[in-house]
Amino acid sequence: MAGKFDLFGLVWRFALALVLVLVTFNPSGHSYFHWVRDAVAAGAFDPLMALAGVALAIGWVMFLKATHRSLGSLGLILTSAFFAAFVWLLIDRGILEADSTTAISWIVLIVIAAVLAVGMSWSHIRRRLSGQVDVDDVDD
Repeated sequence: MAGKFDLFGLVWRFALALVLVLVTFNPSGHSYFHWVRDAVAAGAFDPLMALAGVALAIGWVMFLKATHRSLGSLGLILTSAFFAAFVWLLIDRGILEADSTTAISWIVLIVIAAVLAVGMSWSHIRRRLSGQVDVDDVDD
């Protein structure tokens, strides 16, 4: 995936980001957040939950660090603003109901995954658009 970048690479990164985001939390009630919340309330937190939490934390650190490194603070703000404006457009055009908290929650989670996927892919996208190569890119 590192050598060649195409639409499949972007979709793959989006799918991985979406899995990370939705496994961490989603409005359906089937997520790590809900699993741990219910276990803590019952006094049944166990090592498997801790292991899953550490695995999720590793995934988040990888995605967030790569996204911030690739986009930078300004790029992260602009990418988030782009997707926020897109959601606003969907609400304004009546495609998305603003009073549905569940729908908005799902959209926000998808937008977070999209921002992470763009961040993970940005070096490849910029190279294809501009022809510029990052210093980190090494030919094998």
